[in-house]
Amino acid sequence: MLTLPIWCALILLLPFMHSAPPVQQDEVYDYDVFEMLEGQLFKRALEAQTNKENGLVIGKERFKREDEEETKEITDTKDLPTCLACVCISGSVYCEETDREEVPPLPKETSYVYARFNKIKKITVKDFSDYPTLKRIDLTGNLIEEIEEKAFEKLVLLEQLSLAENRLTRIPALPTKLMSFNANNNFIKSKAIKANAFKKLNNLGYLYLAHNQLESVPANLPESLRVLHLQFNNISTITDDTFCKSNDTRYVRTKMDEIRLDGNPVILGKYPNSFTCLRTLPMGSYFRK
Repeated sequence: MLTLPIWCALILLLPFMHSAPPVQQDEVYDYDVFEMLEGQLFKRALEAQTNKENGLVIGKERFKREDEEETKEITDTKDLPTCLACVCISGSVYCEETDREEVPPLPKETSYVYARFNKIKKITVKDFSDYPTLKRIDLTGNLIEEIEEKAFEKLVLLEQLSLAENRLTRIPALPTKLMSFNANNNFIKSKAIKANAFKKLNNLGYLYLAHNQLESVPANLPESLRVLHLQFNNISTITDDTFCKSNDTRYVRTKMDEIRLDGNPVILGKYPNSFTCLRTLPMGSYFRK
């Protein structure tokens, strides 16, 4: 039961309770709390912005480092393992236009090497001594000036060798099973070719020595030879024994299909007995212009 003082207090508050508008929940604010929250939100926003900026800087630095590392990897391909800097497929190595200055180390059991259009200057004995399975080497379009004499000695299975478009002045010892040898577009002179350089190459079918500085046709060409390219040299004379045997009128080169002597100063018509053993005449000038 309410006491008298409480009743009196209620009576005095009634007019105010009826006249005051209803209070909406969302209009109640605690400004101290609000200011505290606002300060915390601002602080968090500032920290977030700072972290974002720092993150961008860190990210840029990371990507910059990665770009620099990638560029270094690209520019240093000569230091990479061969099958990363080149292409290795089923016993074949393609290492072309990579600016290499030396023969790359090869995977074991390599059979075919294509290292064309690089900057290789020298071939040493060590370059191929550990790869007896090699059958084809193509070093076209390099800067090769020197080949050590026994550089190809251990390549007992080598069948094709191209040294075209280099700076050679001499021919090294060649493997005995060689079937094709290309040394076009070099600076080779006749005196730099040994007398028996091709004599023991009983499988040699294709010999390309065009665009050199030869003064004569190489001696002791093997019977197996089918195609001989000597165009655009300095050959001025030939003899009855150049292709045939002057002491054997029945001798015939049965496998020789093509001889090119065009672009040389020799007048072939002056040496009719030089072609009696051939099935086809050499290509070249037969009359003085």
